[in-house]
Amino acid sequence: MRKLLWLLAATALFVTGCAGAGSFGNGGRTLVIAIVSNPQMKDAISLSSEFEKANPGVHLKFVSLPENEARAKITASTATQGGEFDVVMISNYEAPQWAANGWLENLEPHMKATPGYDENDFIPSIRQSLSYENQMYAVPFYGESSFVVYRKDLFQKAGITMPAHPTWQQIADYAAKLDDKNAGIAGICLRGKPGWGESLAPFTTVANTFGAQWFDKDWNAKLTSPEFTQAANFYVNLVRDHGEVGASSAGFSECGTRYAQGQAAMWYDATSMTGTTEDPTSSKVVGKNGYAPAPVEKTQASGWLYTWALGIPKVAKDSGDAWKFMAWMTDKAYAKKVGETYGWNRVPPGTRQSTYEIPQYRDAAKAYAQPTLDGIADANQQKAMVSPVPYPGIQFVGIPEFQDLGTRVSQQLSAAIAGQTSVADALAQSQKYAATVGESYQAVQP
Repeated sequence: MRKLLWLLAATALFVTGCAGAGSFGNGGRTLVIAIVSNPQMKDAISLSSEFEKANPGVHLKFVSLPENEARAKITASTATQGGEFDVVMISNYEAPQWAANGWLENLEPHMKATPGYDENDFIPSIRQSLSYENQMYAVPFYGESSFVVYRKDLFQKAGITMPAHPTWQQIADYAAKLDDKNAGIAGICLRGKPGWGESLAPFTTVANTFGAQWFDKDWNAKLTSPEFTQAANFYVNLVRDHGEVGASSAGFSECGTRYAQGQAAMWYDATSMTGTTEDPTSSKVVGKNGYAPAPVEKTQASGWLYTWALGIPKVAKDSGDAWKFMAWMTDKAYAKKVGETYGWNRVPPGTRQSTYEIPQYRDAAKAYAQPTLDGIADANQQKAMVSPVPYPGIQFVGIPEFQDLGTRVSQQLSAAIAGQTSVADALAQSQKYAATVGESYQAVQP
């Protein structure tokens, strides 16, 4: 039934893809790679000619899309076994579920047959998140938790000291004090853009630490519970009162641009943000930033665990060449290549332990390397949630239905941020969506 739901969702999302994956072009073979258009992935595309030079006859064709579009397209192709792509960029949300469905190739034989690849070098929690029955079905390109970046100069000017472990109420108080509309500086930047992987990622970590659940252990939907309501009101009011202009349409990229241009005093988001905040070619705030753990209320920690990774659809026509490309993009040498070419702050973080042993990277990342590793180490459900839940995931609910459910709820959240509906009405509608999903799980319980 769950596999059928994936297929139905994929069919509904399906957009005609890039036919010809695995096709033979002029003088060689073309691999079609579906990838998310985040900054680190753009660096990989720009360096990909080096892979082609080292592998004569293999040509790379990238389908690079914004996150929401990429998810829909990749899900549609993989679930329907359409064969459009030889390599797909997925996350620790999809990897275990798709492996269980038989949609992805087991990568263990490939890794073991590749000298020097060293799968044991991956950070253990990241490796486990991409595994099914202790076998890896995707390899990580970058990994992350979440934390707060803040302007040390603005904090000092305002007479504020960031605590070692801030609470959300403290962050809200700081945002109110630092908000300077006349200077064009928001107190904080928070995602409000619809999408289960957009606004719901940071919001769900807030909900977790406020004691909220999407479902209780018996699959009863809890989106109108006092805890969920408190978290939603807190998030919406914070971003409406002291957040960025146009918050209801701002995602990771938009907040990254605003913060890097000096238009926000704080930003709570993925630890991979450092590729933006510390990039001297585009950021105006390099050297002015401090990094603090994900804020909490009722839990020890609240940061998420996430990784963008690469997998091979089971129907891919040439898994051998597909793996060669994936190994190039995720091996130890790639981090050094990025650092030497674009600067050490643009190295994909949070996957390989060896990356943090590179002297140049340690020096460049001294402000945020340890906070990143600490966030990833602390990211587990036992620390991030107050009450037991029947689903895996921290910033997402690890069930197939969440792609649709999460997107619908995120649309309600964005509407509340935009002032188009009240938080109460948004949650009431969201509860109806979630209750339908919960009932489907209750129906199959013994």
